[in-house]
Amino acid sequence: MIQQVTAGDQPSNATYFLQQSFLPGDREVMVVSYASGVPQLYIVALGTGETKQLTDGPVGIHPFSPAQHPKSSEIAFTRRDSLCAVSRRTGYERVIARYEGASIGESSISADGRWLTAAFRKGEERGVLVASWDGIDVSTIPFPRTVIHPQFHPLDPDWIEFAGDPAPRMHRVRRDGTGLECLYEHSNDEFVVHETFLGQTGDLVFTVWPRLVCRMDWTTREIKTITEFNAWHIAPDRAGVRILCDTNHPDLGIHIVSVADGERTFVCRSDSSNRGSQWHRSRYALKEDFDAAREALGGALSWMEADADTVYGPQCTHPHPSWSRDERRVIFTSDMSGTPQVYVADIE
Repeated sequence: MIQQVTAGDQPSNATYFLQQSFLPGDREVMVVSYASGVPQLYIVALGTGETKQLTDGPVGIHPFSPAQHPKSSEIAFTRRDSLCAVSRRTGYERVIARYEGASIGESSISADGRWLTAAFRKGEERGVLVASWDGIDVSTIPFPRTVIHPQFHPLDPDWIEFAGDPAPRMHRVRRDGTGLECLYEHSNDEFVVHETFLGQTGDLVFTVWPRLVCRMDWTTREIKTITEFNAWHIAPDRAGVRILCDTNHPDLGIHIVSVADGERTFVCRSDSSNRGSQWHRSRYALKEDFDAAREALGGALSWMEADADTVYGPQCTHPHPSWSRDERRVIFTSDMSGTPQVYVADIE
């Protein structure tokens, strides 16, 4: 069964697929909606549809930035050059860290709840922003190319994995900025995307678009193929034995892949438009790809906020499926109605 969670003339989306959208108890979900004109964070009760707005103001939040703190009622998010947090119980909002003049991407919280990280860009400066949850300790780790999707190691909060764009993609660095290294040297023609940690195994899993899902040993860097399949955005379960994914070109719907043998189980159709010119190709976008898209739009493409991006997005047209806490349901975004909305599907 598929339940439509949001509705209306304005877009809504679940949070990024690397984060948990379901609140404790799986009776409520957090979504981002443009109902007020700019993206704001809301909580929706699945049983009644009751909706509570958590963030407000003329400046919207990064629509894929919300991340739940593992040990408190606060939810982290990004608003322009600031990492912020809001209590889902009281609505109290605070700024954790600000890097004036920067653009900051989606956030990731360490498993112990002590640290927060996000990618940033400020002029020609790029890298990883790291802040303690109390905002006392804030630092940056520079990197010579665009950084996206930094994530804390689930078993060791001293390590951060992140993506460099364009190739080579996968890197890691210690939280204090030491130990920076590339995990896999590959060319721009090997389209490695959407890497994340394989549950609590400590290993990495990634897609070689649009052909393979692979696993990398965190220690040895040995790479093994899990399945030959056009899995797109991937979200492992906590045990690291199943991988939830959407598909594109062709769109075969949302599936669950067994890590042990690559066997696939169909969950549901998403019927989203899955837009982005680069997903018709099997390489990273180059400067000329962005220049062509920018010329077609008659203006600048946004960075790390995908409303205007026709190369890799718009992101709200991508399903980005993720698990419920009990791993019996999945949440995803689809514009099947003509406007992106949030849906929840039961796993048979």
